[in-house]
Amino acid sequence: MAIRLLTKLASAAISLGLVLLGGGPASAAPPKPSDPVGIDVSWPQRGKTLPKKPAFAIVGVNNGLANTTNPCLATQLAWANTAPDPALTAQPRVALYVNTANPGLQGSWWPNSNHYGGVDVANPYGVCGSLPDNFRACSYMYGYAKAYDDATIRGVEEPQKYLWWLDVETGNSWQTDKADNIADLEGMVAYFTSIKATVGIYSTGYQWGQIAGNVPSSSPLAGLPSWLAGARSLTGAKSNCSLPALTPGSRVALTQYVSAGLDYNYACP
Repeated sequence: MAIRLLTKLASAAISLGLVLLGGGPASAAPPKPSDPVGIDVSWPQRGKTLPKKPAFAIVGVNNGLANTTNPCLATQLAWANTAPDPALTAQPRVALYVNTANPGLQGSWWPNSNHYGGVDVANPYGVCGSLPDNFRACSYMYGYAKAYDDATIRGVEEPQKYLWWLDVETGNSWQTDKADNIADLEGMVAYFTSIKATVGIYSTGYQWGQIAGNVPSSSPLAGLPSWLAGARSLTGAKSNCSLPALTPGSRVALTQYVSAGLDYNYACP
């Protein structure tokens, strides 16, 4: 899930703190067995041989877009369950991450009511589909619907038992109005919370600022654990634990770095 950019943008991306797939220094080495780091994988690692028994594992549910399914989800979940039990860190042995987006009317589907998955959803932004068009309410419903789909139609058994990370990247479709994007992500949190699952947010400070910006302390996004991308070594990942979290009342729980073509993750103390 490391954030992907064209090679010609590499130097600029690093200055913004973005992660490059396989972008670690050529001299970077995989972590030592004494380093209890986890690994995150998804469709880009399809068919690759993965290290057995990572300290913890995080598996991507989607195929790069919020409305798709990772074709190797079942295989990668089986691999993830080789992680030691009990867990070696404060992170759960196995967690999931999902792609997020707010495409609006340019998407292949856009909600037109507050009803989804057989439920009339309590929408703090009003009624989706009402006139004049309440775009923010529909953004909330879009996020709710994508989270519902991730938990119910992608092949995840017992979705309530997982920590679900919301992967928030500028490479996906977003609105220029950050409040609409916040509403979208709040809708996702609302669904996962309704099934008693836990939720966190993955991004970089720069990308989060571009997509969501300053989140009100009253938002359901406030206080969710932050997972920060951007490091190029384990040392850098450890240092990033001291960076500001993404939302008010949050803490940096996890930091990511790239080594030898894999995404590794350090559990912050």
